[in-house]
Parts: sequence; C-alpha cells; structure tokens
Amino acid sequence: MLTIDHLPDFLSDTLACYWERFSEQLSPDTQALMQRIETQPELSRQIARVWACSDYAANLCIENPEILAQLIDSDDLHQPSVSGLRESLQSALNELTAMPAETTDDAWQSLLKQVLRQFQKAQMLRLIWRDVTQQSSVRETAADVSLLAEICLDVTLELLYQRLSDKLGVPVGEYSGDAQQLVVLGMGKLGAGELNLSSDIDLIFAYPEPGETESGISCQQFFLKLGQQLIDALDAVTADGFVFRVDMRLRPYGSEGVLVCSFDAMENYYQLQGRDWERYAMIKARAVAGDLEAGQELLDRLRPFSYRRYLDFSAIESLRSMKLQINKQVRRKGMHEDIKLGAGGIREVEFIVQALQMVHGGRDKQLQQVSLYKAMDMIVEGEYLPEDTIQQLRNAYNFLRDLEHKLQAFANKQTQSLPDNAEEQKRVAVAMAFPDVKGASWDMLMDVLEQHREIVRGHFKEVIHLEDEDDDAARHDVDVTALASFWQGEKEAEAGEEKLAQLGFENPAGSVEVLLEFKSSRLYKTLPNESRQRFARFMPLMLATLAQEKTPSLGLSRVMILVNAVARRTAYLVLLSENPNAMKQFVQLCTASPFVAEFLSQHPVLLDELLTSVQQPPGKQALEEELAQGILRIPEDSVEEQMEFLRYFKQCHTLQVAAAQITGSMTVMKVSDYLTFTAEAILEQVLALCWQELTRKHGFPVNGDGQHGAMDFVVIAYGKLGGIELSYLSDLDVVFIHDGALDEETVVAQGQRAINSREFYTRLAQRIMSMLGTQTVSGKLYEIDMRLRPSGESGLLVTTLPAFEKYQRNEAWTWEHQALVRSRAVAGSTNMGRAFELLRAKILQETRDKDSLTKDVVKMRQRMRDELTRKAGNKAKNPAFVLKQAKGGIVDIEFMVQYIVLSGARDCPDLTEFSDNMRILEAAERCDVLSGGDIQVLMEAYLALRSTLHEFALQQIDSNTLSDDDAAAVLDPLSDTRDKVVMVWNKLFPDNTKESRAAL
Repeated sequence: MLTIDHLPDFLSDTLACYWERFSEQLSPDTQALMQRIETQPELSRQIARVWACSDYAANLCIENPEILAQLIDSDDLHQPSVSGLRESLQSALNELTAMPAETTDDAWQSLLKQVLRQFQKAQMLRLIWRDVTQQSSVRETAADVSLLAEICLDVTLELLYQRLSDKLGVPVGEYSGDAQQLVVLGMGKLGAGELNLSSDIDLIFAYPEPGETESGISCQQFFLKLGQQLIDALDAVTADGFVFRVDMRLRPYGSEGVLVCSFDAMENYYQLQGRDWERYAMIKARAVAGDLEAGQELLDRLRPFSYRRYLDFSAIESLRSMKLQINKQVRRKGMHEDIKLGAGGIREVEFIVQALQMVHGGRDKQLQQVSLYKAMDMIVEGEYLPEDTIQQLRNAYNFLRDLEHKLQAFANKQTQSLPDNAEEQKRVAVAMAFPDVKGASWDMLMDVLEQHREIVRGHFKEVIHLEDEDDDAARHDVDVTALASFWQGEKEAEAGEEKLAQLGFENPAGSVEVLLEFKSSRLYKTLPNESRQRFARFMPLMLATLAQEKTPSLGLSRVMILVNAVARRTAYLVLLSENPNAMKQFVQLCTASPFVAEFLSQHPVLLDELLTSVQQPPGKQALEEELAQGILRIPEDSVEEQMEFLRYFKQCHTLQVAAAQITGSMTVMKVSDYLTFTAEAILEQVLALCWQELTRKHGFPVNGDGQHGAMDFVVIAYGKLGGIELSYLSDLDVVFIHDGALDEETVVAQGQRAINSREFYTRLAQRIMSMLGTQTVSGKLYEIDMRLRPSGESGLLVTTLPAFEKYQRNEAWTWEHQALVRSRAVAGSTNMGRAFELLRAKILQETRDKDSLTKDVVKMRQRMRDELTRKAGNKAKNPAFVLKQAKGGIVDIEFMVQYIVLSGARDCPDLTEFSDNMRILEAAERCDVLSGGDIQVLMEAYLALRSTLHEFALQQIDSNTLSDDDAAAVLDPLSDTRDKVVMVWNKLFPDNTKESRAAL
C-alpha cells in the first residue's frame, strides 16, 4: 500500500482505489515497480501526494506504468530541468527516419503522433509530480512547460519540413536565392515562456520572402501545407490524446486570414490595419521554432507596432476598454470565481504590467520584455511603480498561477474556475499545501486568495483608473421611505396616489393602478420570499428615479414591461438597485422610447450595458475590435457560444444607437451609419467563422489562378445595407461572389475531405445564411434577402464575378441596374471587393438610351406603388406607408437618385463613387445634373422623411391605429416637403408619357 500518513484521512478511500487499479494493471515484467514503491517510503509518500492532487496523473500512471518506471529509473522526477530533452525526443523519433521509403503518409504521420504523445505524457507526469511535491517553483514549472512546447514544435517541424521538401522540393526565396524555412512565433504565455500546465499554445506562422520550390510550388503553398501538418501533428486528438492544443487566431485577420504569410505581408498588415489588442498581444511574441534568426528579424521589424517612440497613454484607455469587455463577459457567464478573468485575478496583474510596458516601452527599451516577471523587474528598476507594490503583485501573481497549475493538473483541463465540489476543493487545498485543520483547509485557501485579489484590485484601479462599477453613488433627494411603505402595503392606495402626485406623476391614479395590478397578479404572488425582498428594495428606488422624469406615469407603464419580463429573474433588479446610474439610464431610455423598453424586456442581459454610459456608440474600428476580441475568447468549436455572442453584440450596439438617438447626440444619418457598421462587423466575423469551419473540414478551395489559401469570396450589400441606411429592424440584402475554379477540388491536409470548389462556396454561403438567420434563445441576427442575386430566387446562391458581369451586361433588367446603384462590397476578400467596385462603376457608366431609361424607371415606380398599395389595402393611408411609398415619399427620391446615376454616370463618373443617396446627390450637384436648389430639396426631404420613420420605430407608433387627427398631425407638417419632391420629380421626368402621369 501507499504511505499516506502525511495526507488527510478523507483521501484514504480514493488512494486505496487508485492503488488497487494500479496493482491490477501491472504486468509480471513490472511487478518490481510495485515492490520498489512499497519498499521506498519517500517514493510512496510522493506518489500518494501526486495521486491525491491529480486524477490525471493517477490515471496516467495506472494506464502507463512503464512511463512511471522510466521516470523513476532516470531520476528525472528530481531534476530541476531535464538536460538533453530535445535529444530524448529526437531519439524517440528515430524510428520514423528508419521507416521504408514506400511508407504511406498516413502510416508515417500516425507513428509521429503516437511518439509525440507518449513523450508528452511522460513529461507532463514529471511536471505535475515536481509541481505538486513542491520541488519546482511556479516560475520553474511554467518555464519547463514552455520548453516542452518549444521542443515539440521545433523537432516536429524539422521532421515535417524534411519530408515535405523531399516530396515538393526546398522552397527558395525569390530575392535572396536562399532556402526558406518556416518561422513559428509563440504568442501569449508561450511567447513569455510562462505556459500553464494545460495551456493552449497561440502561434503565428510566417516565412521570409516569396519564391517557389524546384517543382514550381510557391513558398506560400509549401508553408501553408507545412503549417497544417504541424498543427495536425500536435493538436489532433488520437487514442493517445494530444500534445498541445494549437490556437492560430492571433494571426493577421484572425481566423479569416491565411494560415501563413510573408514577412512583408505581416509588416504591411500591422502597419496599416493592426488593432490595439494586437499591439497588446505582440508584446509577448517570440520566435519559438523554425528559423529563429529570421524570426528575430521579423520581430525587430514589427516592434514599432507595439512600442511607440513617444509616451503612449492611449494604451491605458485601450486596456481599460478591453478590461471592461472582459468584465461584461465575467458577469454574463457568472465567472466571478474565475481566478484569471475575475476581479483581482491573473489578467489584472498582466494588464498592470503591460499597460506600463506599452506606455513607456517605446522610450525605455528595458521594458520591452516578453516575460512578465522580467518586465516587473524592469518596472521597479525604472521606478514606474514602487518596489513594495511590485512585490505585492508578484506575490499575488505567484499564488494565483500556483493555484491555476493545481486546478489544471487535477484533470489536465484548461480551467481557471474554482471547483464547487467539496471533495475536489479539499484536494486542491492539499495540493496548495494548506493543512486540513478541522476540515477548514479550503476556507483558509479562500481567505488567502481573497487577500491577494483585494491587493490586485486596488493596484489595478490605481494604474488603469477603472471606475468601480458597483460604486454606490448618492441616492435620491426623494424620500423613498414613504414609497416603500406604499409598496409594502402599509398605506392605503389613496395615500400612495397622493404621494405620487406630490412627486409629479402626471397620472397618479393610473400609476397606482398599474402597481397594484402587478402586485396582485399571480406572477408576483407566487414569487419566493427572496424575490419579494428584492422587489421591496427595487420598486421604491425605481419610483423615486421615475419622479425625475417629465412624464413619470408614462415611464412607469413602459418600465413595467421589463419588470414583468424579469420578475422571476430578479438578479436583474438587483443590478439596477445596486447601480444608481444604471437605474437612471434604464428609466430615462424606457420613458423616452417604448421600443427600448420592449427591446430590453426581450433581452434583459443588456441591462449590463447600462453600468456604463450608452449614449455614444464607439467608432467603426472600435466596433470591429470589440467583436474580434470577443470572438477570440470563445473556443473555435463552440458554434453555439459564438452565435450567442454575435447576437449579444448586435443587441448591445442597437441599444447604444437607440440611446444616442433618444438623447439627441446622434443624427438620423449617424444612426443609420452605426447600425450599418454593426452589421458589417458582424458579417465580417460570421464569414471568418464559417470560412474557418469549412477549411478545417475540407481544406482550401482553388481560385481562378490556380492558387489556394486566400479567402476568394466577397459579400455584396444591396438596399439599405448597401446604401449605408440601415434602420433598427432592417433585413440585409446581399449577394455572394467568389473566385473559385469550378472544376477543381479543395486542397486538403490529412483528415480533411476534398469537395468541389463550387460546392465549397455554396456551403459557405449556406452556412453564413444559417448563422445569421437561425433563431436562437437570443433571437435572430438578421433576416437575409438574396432575391437580388443574378436570376433572382431561381439563380445560384453564389456566383463568380465573370458570371455576375455577364448577367448584368446581357440579362439584367433596368430595375436591377437601379439596385446596383446602392451596392457595395462589405465583407470578405479585399481584392475581390475592389474588383466588384470597378465592375459596378463600369456597368453604371454604360451609355443608355435616355428615353428608354426614363420609361423603364417611371413604369417600374408606378408598378411598385400599385402593387404595394393593393397589398396594403386600408393600411396604404397610414403615415408610415405614405411617407415611404406615396407621392413625394422616400422611394420617389430613391428612384430619382438611381435615375440620375444611370443617366449621367457616363458623363460624370463621380456619380458612381458612392452607394448612399446623400453623397450621390452631392455628386449630382457637382455634375450639374440638377440645380443646387433641387438637390437641396431632395436632401432635406430625404433626411426629414427618414428621421420621421426612425422616430416611428423608437416610439413604436402603430400608424395603422392612429386616428385621422393623429395621422394628420404626422403628415401635415411634411406635406410641403413632399410637394417639393413632386415638383423635382416633374422636372426630372417631364409629363409627356402616360406612365409618368400615372406615377404622379
């Protein structure tokens, strides 16, 4: 039996069970191992401790006793570091080089994976053993895991490179004439040399320069295949497990980007398109495998991207924004006990150090360290923070990372969450060397943890200046005691009515009725006591906040929409009760707009957004960065979680735009801009995710030039998206175009299944539509309309650019060319986007017979109006329909703009530069297509009509139920505007045809 007198009693059964299984697994040849353990008390004590603290290590020993025997015999379990680790792996892989030449790739790679995984298991057992038995410090363990990853990467890459170059030839640089090798950059904790016991490894692949092999294979193709093989060798899960999980999403363009690119392409990307979060990531970049000398050259070229030559205090704002996004994720997912992302956790220590690196590192080269520990030393040396502050942070970081190692060693899982199982908690406490005094070891561990986290939280706020989101600001001037008494039934309804009247409620009797009706409802009466207590606090505060509004009774009726929706999820009420600013914004927005009240009731998770001001949405680049960062934090294979995050992102920014419109800080043009920017960011990410999924399964499609690896696919927007004029509930009109070689199959790596390129792009389009349009618990992202593709609903889902051009030139109707006016590339290949824009301009600039064009446009306008009026019936008289479809409405203006482009672009190409109506009208004025006065009429009318329709959406005005007087009140102020539009129409389309007379 094992010696367990040094361990708590509760572990005896677990260890006895492990020992029994271990005994049963041993073969006659390894009986000596059991005898050795039983006769060496110290060895027995250590193995008992290791098994007590790690189910993974115990099972590994039981299933592979020969690994344990080898480690004991070599004495590697007691060595600070294993000398000759690289040689050991190379020796284990020697049998690969001895395999017959006719050995298939599958057999060769299968043996490679088996040897790598057996080697990794032995080293992981050694690492866990030394960590748990306290023979290795936190920093030493992290360095050893990193070294193991680097050796596995480099040795494996060397073998794969040799085998691939034997088949395809050695890649040679076009400029230097030198043999080219792959550079593997380690990012994150691998780059820092500080990996966890169960870390992913974040990598970026690059090669020095373009060129080709002697067989004519380009360097890009060669290294793409090599990179795929390297990932597969380490990441693929076999019967022996995996070596390291590989994450490539930090490469340029993320999952959408090619797997490997040249140094010049890398430098160009970071100079022109690199984002703040990528600056943060590149701080830890380090060449870890392949051509290390070339890798250092690349990093030297990229260093100015991360480190500015001046003091860069914008870095703190960027990190603050990143931290706020992480905090939202923590709250949404209930991750407060996550020792990495939670308050006072590992990430906050990293942010403190890296904020100072990014601010001062451009001037102080000593701060340009990939290692967090070394960076801490340099911060003290440069006197950027006091030595005692850094020592406190270092102590906290060591403790947090030590605990992280123990959590991950337990089951070899990448987790930073504290266990909720009592026995596992005790075992983690044992691993952390906390004594089990009266069963309180876990409580003692938690006390120490909280002390460290509190220290980190304090220093983080000082450095990053993050406002305390739970700061309890001063409450109301209103006496909430009387309101609480009324709500709790201590006063009669009349007294409540009197109190509300005193507070300025415009309809106190109606408000009291609303409150009492809710309180007497079955929903409220069946709530548990805890929920009622939360209501007892929330309702008086909410009423006191409402009293600050101009129309509190109206606000109450709208606020109660959400209160009813979340009555059984009162955590949302706690959020509002604890955060006065959030309560104030909630009440203000709901009072101002029933749309917002309904929107929040459908998506109450958005209340989290009210913890910070939502009155000014971020810029387009910030939108894209926020979404990209959020997606990066989600596992690649977690499609459902990705879809939920995308929906949350859209809903969050819809709320922000609505708030900005309500407060008057954003014009109708800007509202449409931001709604459009949000849709574009989502389309780009959805495309990237779908592309990643398909290429992982089926490899890369071949394009028209015979190349592969790039995303030769573009999303073309039409209608409101194309015209940058989205509204809150707009569909997306899109067309998909690709550059695939239709008769070629995809280029695959091992384990992938080749399919025809046409089928690949069809599946890609279908997957995009599914991801956007699938109804989840959070709703849909967007309704997708594909009817504007060539041949409409009977046409192919995705087409090539030549086929699109042929259709537009030979088969498209005039109305399809009208639609082309409001089209543009919004996601996908930049090169294909430019090609589409050039083609669009050429088609729009073609010479057209003006009389025929006039006849077609006027006839189509009349046909559209007749058809829509017939379908609308009595609803054709409501204001929304009139302002959009009737004479002098929005669609008339749109038709005039389209006619101006189609008739005038030949002589004035500027008309085709933009796809939105306002800038086209500005170009029309420059081209003297219409007089300046007429242009001004159309622009002012367009803004006024669109602004009214946006207001309808926010106020949820059902114009079908408006009285005649109310409808007149909406339409009459705009009648003069519409009359002016009609006058311009008559100038543009003289009344000389039956169709034009009918149209107006």
